[in-house]
Amino acid sequence: MNLVARVQSLILKPKDEWVKIKGEPTTIAQLFTTYAVLIAAIPAIANFIGYGLVGISVPFLGMYRFSLVTALLRAVVFYVFQLAAAYGFGLIINALAPNFGSKPNPVNAMKLAVYSMSIVWVGGIFYIIPALGILALVASLYGLYVLYLGFTSPMMETPTDKVMTYFAASLIVGIILAAVVSLIVSAVFAVGRVSVGM
Repeated sequence: MNLVARVQSLILKPKDEWVKIKGEPTTIAQLFTTYAVLIAAIPAIANFIGYGLVGISVPFLGMYRFSLVTALLRAVVFYVFQLAAAYGFGLIINALAPNFGSKPNPVNAMKLAVYSMSIVWVGGIFYIIPALGILALVASLYGLYVLYLGFTSPMMETPTDKVMTYFAASLIVGIILAAVVSLIVSAVFAVGRVSVGM
């Protein structure tokens, strides 16, 4: 699979791409080792560059940069938690399937999670310049649209009348998962700052 072609097709013609994706034989391990670990590195590297080298403008204080060690640590933690969140989201999609007349399929559920997250990960390139982080948010919103199209495709064999509720339920649980991940990451760095200050 060509990574660039896959991401480009998901961005430009996602409906057609989901049909191709469903027919591709793969395993969850292959999906992560040959695709997710590479694409998820984009926002992590961009975060390191943006917050460790470029810096952010703080009113009345000027430019602020994290130390390179802190920026690197942030990038690594961000990277690991992004992959964990994608995996968790795939598990959620699969676990919710029977509630919406869908056929549980761990591989297809993981495809839905990982390939829709790849839009978010590619959009993370904007973190290179922290002030452009809003564009990463726009990419995230487009990622939601791509995810919705994945649900409307036959990926989980969901009845048409239950697609929207399945999508919404998965999204709500996914948002809760993301919030928990964000709190954990924030707590890790808060504890790190306290222990360094002592």
